[in-house]
Amino acid sequence: MRIYQLDAFTDHLFAGNPAAVVPLTDWLPDELMQQIAAENNLAETAFYVRTAEENHYHIRWFTPTVEVDLCGHATLATGHVIFFLKKPATEGEEASQTDVIYFDSRSGRLKVCRGEDGWLTLDFPADALQIATLQPPALLASLHEKPLAVFKGKTDYLVVYESQEQIEALNPDFREMSSIPARGIIVTAPGKAEMSDGLEPVDFVSRFFGPQSGVDEDPVTGSAHTTLVPYWAEKLGKKELTARQLSRRGGFLRCKLNDDGTNPARVDISGQVKLYLTGEITV
Repeated sequence: MRIYQLDAFTDHLFAGNPAAVVPLTDWLPDELMQQIAAENNLAETAFYVRTAEENHYHIRWFTPTVEVDLCGHATLATGHVIFFLKKPATEGEEASQTDVIYFDSRSGRLKVCRGEDGWLTLDFPADALQIATLQPPALLASLHEKPLAVFKGKTDYLVVYESQEQIEALNPDFREMSSIPARGIIVTAPGKAEMSDGLEPVDFVSRFFGPQSGVDEDPVTGSAHTTLVPYWAEKLGKKELTARQLSRRGGFLRCKLNDDGTNPARVDISGQVKLYLTGEITV
């Protein structure tokens, strides 16, 4: 089987979030896909299968330990493989000529669009947040820093701090955090008006911790922005936002809240992808 490894939400190699992508003609057994993801030992491995419908695919995502309901960076990486890379004849020789593709997933139908500038945009469902009145004791104990507020989304906790410096300084106790009943913990704060490292200032910053899912800190978490964008759109009074995830590798995202008041809100999450590796796996 062909395998690709790509860095998502970055414009250069060795940054952003690495993901593996494995095109399939038919689904492998679940246990085998989980073993491949564990062998890859990346935050996510995505598997996809072409459907009979034009420009439509099924997609599934695996961390080294579990299958997850939604993954942004591996979907962005999969979109790059389909849009830009020539593949073996069994997968369709030419890169996709369309600018829109669709994935059916455990989180419903997802859309990926290709822009004229080469950026890819994910169209994901927005998360619904509630104030976390009952918080697991391990949440604040593992973070060692009192936040301004804590919210609970569908799968994650969102922990809000006052400053970017606090986000940068967090050093969680991952063993304690792993006991929290959630996919992961998102920590966030407003971005600094001026970045000392020469990077472009952004509206908000974040980090994502997921020891429960086998990834202590995820480099760049596209799906977390389905939670972050609705929060910051309301907080800042704007629907188009820029974001930076402050992991060691780092990542930059353009985001937009699409909420017309009649349908469930959606979030556009845009980023760039760089190809690192093309190879074959034998199982």
